[in-house]
Amino acid sequence: MPGEVNLSVRTLVEYAYRSGSIESGFRTAASLTEGTKAHKQVQSGYGEEDQKEVHLALSLEHGGVRYVIEGRCDGLLKEGGGMTVDEIKSTSGRLADIREDTYPVHWAQAQCYAYMYARLHGLERMGIRLTYIQVDSGERILFTREAAAAELQAFMEETIARYAPYASMQLQHEEARTASIRALSFPFPSYREGQRNFAGAVYKAIEGEKQLFVRAPTGTGKTISTLFPAVKAMGEGLLSRMFYLTAKTITRTVAEEALALMEGHGLQLKSVTITAKEKVCFKEEVRCTREACEYADGYYDRINGAVLDLLSHETRMSREVIARYAEKHRVCPFEFSLDAAYAADCVICDYNYIFDPRVSLKRTYEEGRRRTALLIDEAHNLVDRAREMFSAELAKSAFLAVQRAYKEVRPAVSEAAKSVNAWFTAYRKGHEGVNCSVLPGLPEELLQLLEQFGSEAEEELGQPSAGAEAEGQQLLLDTYFAAHSFLRIAGLYDPKRHVTYGEWDRRDVRLKLFCIDPSSLLQGMAKGYRSRTYFSATLAPFSYYMEMLGGQADDYAISIPSPFSPGQWEITIYPWSTRYRDRERTKNGIVELIRRLAEQKPGNHLVFFPSYEYMKLIGEELGAGEGELAARLRIQLPGMTEEDRETFLDAFSESGGVIGLAVLGGIFSEGIDLRGDRLTSVVIVGVGLPQVSFERSLIQEHFDRSGEGRRGFDYAYVIPGMNKVLQAGGRLIRTESDRGSLTLIDDRFLQGPYKYLLPKEWAHASVMKSSGR
Repeated sequence: MPGEVNLSVRTLVEYAYRSGSIESGFRTAASLTEGTKAHKQVQSGYGEEDQKEVHLALSLEHGGVRYVIEGRCDGLLKEGGGMTVDEIKSTSGRLADIREDTYPVHWAQAQCYAYMYARLHGLERMGIRLTYIQVDSGERILFTREAAAAELQAFMEETIARYAPYASMQLQHEEARTASIRALSFPFPSYREGQRNFAGAVYKAIEGEKQLFVRAPTGTGKTISTLFPAVKAMGEGLLSRMFYLTAKTITRTVAEEALALMEGHGLQLKSVTITAKEKVCFKEEVRCTREACEYADGYYDRINGAVLDLLSHETRMSREVIARYAEKHRVCPFEFSLDAAYAADCVICDYNYIFDPRVSLKRTYEEGRRRTALLIDEAHNLVDRAREMFSAELAKSAFLAVQRAYKEVRPAVSEAAKSVNAWFTAYRKGHEGVNCSVLPGLPEELLQLLEQFGSEAEEELGQPSAGAEAEGQQLLLDTYFAAHSFLRIAGLYDPKRHVTYGEWDRRDVRLKLFCIDPSSLLQGMAKGYRSRTYFSATLAPFSYYMEMLGGQADDYAISIPSPFSPGQWEITIYPWSTRYRDRERTKNGIVELIRRLAEQKPGNHLVFFPSYEYMKLIGEELGAGEGELAARLRIQLPGMTEEDRETFLDAFSESGGVIGLAVLGGIFSEGIDLRGDRLTSVVIVGVGLPQVSFERSLIQEHFDRSGEGRRGFDYAYVIPGMNKVLQAGGRLIRTESDRGSLTLIDDRFLQGPYKYLLPKEWAHASVMKSSGR
């Protein structure tokens, strides 16, 4: 029986016929917003006997492989007794720039549909039409051809022949992968307590096509407990791909290590790690045009060979591996990682590649989603990250700058920017005496002005004026993208879950579409995937996280017991106030406590604070003078580079004796793994409440008004704050042999609801009666 390859027409022709260079992408972004509307506009003019959105599918053999190809044809037109395929493409650029041979891949797509229809209906000839429509003006340009069935068959055979080497490689890999998975056993001598139940729940969720929410304390082995059952499900044919999603670079490394461990036990699986463009770009300045970057110039002419080479020789395609092959083939490392990801079995990446509507992987089609599982690590982070993804902000200053930069260069752009700037000015004048304001809904007038600005900006960006300077063009491009993002989020705006507000000072005016409740949008972005598993050591309370992450009544939820014994923890609560008004009063007590811990408990200590300001207050006292204690201090600084972070953590050696000061919710409060003697004690100062802000107040008011028994203060402050506390405390005990002391400083740890959010494994804490003075 021949091997079988299932693929879409678009996937086939893009592989076989795409060519040229990476462009800045602004035209594509605009057409994504308006494309469906433009298609419907063309289709509305079809005759009674014409058809639209026609699903076509057929199978054919080539080189001993059966190809099952399917796609959706935009239009089938009955003309003069014959049939014509109509392939519709929308553009925000100028139609005058499009010639008949500008986009070979578009002709290839239309010819595939023509071949499929002709073969299915036994036709000798087919008409082929490309319809390009300008999204703003509605203007169209048509190109038509006619082809005999024999020509179409020859074209199809040539297309399949181009794709065949890649298909053959994938088929061989899938066969080897499946065999290796079926022979794979759990890569440790035994399961930890609760770990077998955890892995079993993940497998059942995939099998039953459910969402799963898991609270799994530190030490459970969350990464292997999710990846191993997902790999097993792949071996049983339930999955063709999985995404391991996380917000932290270090947790991506843990996922890579788990795959390497299984590979060491015989697994044959291809994984790709996607790293942010700014981190992997080979150039000093990130400018994705053929003029600015030799890796973008001719990228699509070289990418197929690069992907074949990479996939033929590598299994775990980390950032370093991607960079090495990208340099070898002279291709953009970021785009290369995306192209490789579509061919991988497992993709390790940030949340936004699935959930952010502005950057999500666009080629993950419906059929592919049905055979894909999402494993969402440290899922507690996704609530606030989702709020960012589904929010958008504009600043008046950017449009004023564009207005001035293009006043002489391109007056139409300047005038469009001036209109937006004038709207901001009028908005601020209409609210004198205050520095912020909530609007009743979407600013419809502003949206219309932004549409006009976008249209003028596209004209300029597509055909830069002779006097336009590079700095001005970059300013225009950045402002265009900000406007487009704002319009994109406006299209998702839900008055029940969003709020529009403005803030201003002497320098600028900012307007934001703020997503308070991201649950329905997260649910929409994850729709169609076979299974989603949300897991974290601090996914508590379940009711809050299931609600905010889009959970349903029939979803699964499990809580895994801690694998560690209470005797491994020495937990003490000091009920001293860390509230802002009391910090000077209790400062000396906290400083003396830290000094005493450092003297009495040899080893390394991590002290967490709710803010940099508070950390500085205590740090200055600890570092006063030139004694031994001052020399032992290591302090987290804002904006630390990856090298800075590694230096900070390297100081926590088994013989280090350092005192690290860090911020709750920061880069050192979760995801780091200081095992054994690398960490002796953790001190947590305060309950981690986010700083009071306008946005937090909006969240509080929203849930207070919900009328469903929610406490807005808990949703806005308490739960996010205590989550930071639990994450920081989880740094201490990492293995069955670890021992250490955890010190909690705040009287609220003894009060509800803070007390009720503490984990069961901290329930044996001792309470000190000292006042802290």
